[in-house]
Amino acid sequence: MIITYPWLKEHLNTKANEAKTIEQLTSIGLEVEGVKESKSELNEFKIAKILKAEKHPNADKLKVCDVTLDGKKIIKVVCGAPNAREGLLTIYAPPGATIPKSNFKLKVAKIRGIESSGMLCSESELNLSDKSHGIIELKDKEKEVGKSYFKSKGEKVIDISITPNRPDCLGVRGIARDLAASGLGNFLNLRIFPSKVLVLLTSGLVIFVAIRMGFKLFI
Repeated sequence: MIITYPWLKEHLNTKANEAKTIEQLTSIGLEVEGVKESKSELNEFKIAKILKAEKHPNADKLKVCDVTLDGKKIIKVVCGAPNAREGLLTIYAPPGATIPKSNFKLKVAKIRGIESSGMLCSESELNLSDKSHGIIELKDKEKEVGKSYFKSKGEKVIDISITPNRPDCLGVRGIARDLAASGLGNFLNLRIFPSKVLVLLTSGLVIFVAIRMGFKLFI
């Protein structure tokens, strides 16, 4: 799980500085594997807009998307995400960018006969969370199309190792909630939505999932 201190502070009201916060993460059992200056590669991931998304002529589950970073130049991207659609703001990775989760370096490639330049990213692929059911959907970012998604100037990237028994910390809000519970600050409640309860059946177990500003599992 990769976060930055400013991003964390969007969810945690704390007077602790970056060094103290990193120390506290380790003390509550969230191992910090590394802290490094934001690399220039992160600047390659841009906020983009899908102008058009059409069914791939040679593949039922793929779409051919017209993507733009400036409203003028069109970039063709083949995408398999079910939520890829006209008007969606998302994150685009160009050829040459390295995907954080897989360390795969992108290049221009033909996918079922259609040339694809780069890819549209999910939260999972960028190590932002464990979500992988579709590409990232951004809201209220219309004026930021073409800009880098990762605001890396002066920021350090904090790489946190999340163990299998801590799925609640696979997102920045879960980490902020844990730090607040440890006394480092106050957890910020952003927008509150009505609670819902889902029942999932998996491996013979019934898992009740309460949803309120994200997912929290009670097993």
